[in-house]
Amino acid sequence: MKTAAPACRRNLIAPALMGAAVLLVAAGCGPGAGTRTVSAPVVPVQTAVAVQQDMPRRVESIGSVQALRTVSVKSQVDGVIAEVNFKEGDEVKVGDLLVTLDRRPFENSLLIARADLANARAMADQAQADLDRYQKLDRQAVVSKEEYVQYVTKAETAKAQVQAKEAAVANAELQLGYTQIRASIAGRTGQRLLHEGALVKANDNSFTLVTINQLAPIAVTYSVPEQSLNEIRSAYAAGRATVSVTERSTGLTRENGRLEFIDNTVDPTTGMVTLKAVFPNEDAALWPGRFVYVVTQVGVDAAAIVVPSTAVLNSQNGSSVYVVKADATVELRGVKVERTAGDSTILSDGVKRGETVVTDGQLRLVPGTKVEAHELSGAPVGSAGKAVLDK
Repeated sequence: MKTAAPACRRNLIAPALMGAAVLLVAAGCGPGAGTRTVSAPVVPVQTAVAVQQDMPRRVESIGSVQALRTVSVKSQVDGVIAEVNFKEGDEVKVGDLLVTLDRRPFENSLLIARADLANARAMADQAQADLDRYQKLDRQAVVSKEEYVQYVTKAETAKAQVQAKEAAVANAELQLGYTQIRASIAGRTGQRLLHEGALVKANDNSFTLVTINQLAPIAVTYSVPEQSLNEIRSAYAAGRATVSVTERSTGLTRENGRLEFIDNTVDPTTGMVTLKAVFPNEDAALWPGRFVYVVTQVGVDAAAIVVPSTAVLNSQNGSSVYVVKADATVELRGVKVERTAGDSTILSDGVKRGETVVTDGQLRLVPGTKVEAHELSGAPVGSAGKAVLDK
């Protein structure tokens, strides 16, 4: 019994080995069996051609439109509004009459001041006449020096009183002029906050007659990261910094902005620095308070090699792209990325102008894979403008 077990196992293994041998022989039989290979599938991909072009250097941010100058119109004297001489939303010029206050109290004050001035002048004339008379008597030694000095003092005091009354008249005229409230800047008026019959106080912070905003030119205030500060300052100093804005809601674009201001400090809490650009805004398209996309152009990279950003693969070993060769196979090539601008990436090394790079479908590729270029719709690229890569 002990010697029967090995023989049994040999009987079971032998047929299995013979079957495997038969299968191996069968696989190698038949015409052409020795040269038959399995071809790799062609992978459909999307491609783009690397181009050489000038690429602007831009810093993008979000800002808000602000009036270049804003004035809150207030009264400089206490009074009652007699007449409002503007409509809400009017365009006004410097010096235009906006509001008229009741003039009668100020006219009366002016009359009183003028009367006091006339009285002071009469008294000064009398004092001067007395002084002239006593000067003659003093030269003749008829009067004492003390008496003569008294008349001199009286005449000087009368002159000072005249000057004080003249100042009072000038102040009364000024107060009367304040009853006509005029525009100090050119711009567009806002909402009327007070109307006829309302009592206003001088420089009262609780009340504003109207706010005037200057719309042309107009300013756009925005912030940029501190990493961009040196580049922006260099462009600003060289006079080549330009600013364009696009309204988020309407898509309105203005490209004639001029960088006018760079704040003198970086916000330590956000790492941002505030900038201000000025636009002519002659058509009043930009409106105070609206948010806009802001692009500050600080220079141009001339003759740069540009590929779509989707073509660039990033890994621990660096950046690379799949380049399609003439035989329709791909090559994984390392590249040096200069910078990214929107949907485009600027390469400083690794790809030449006119070479074709893969922009979609890289996950199915390995170096040497054959590819076929497809459009976004999924159809192969035909003779309608782009060559088909040979299979």
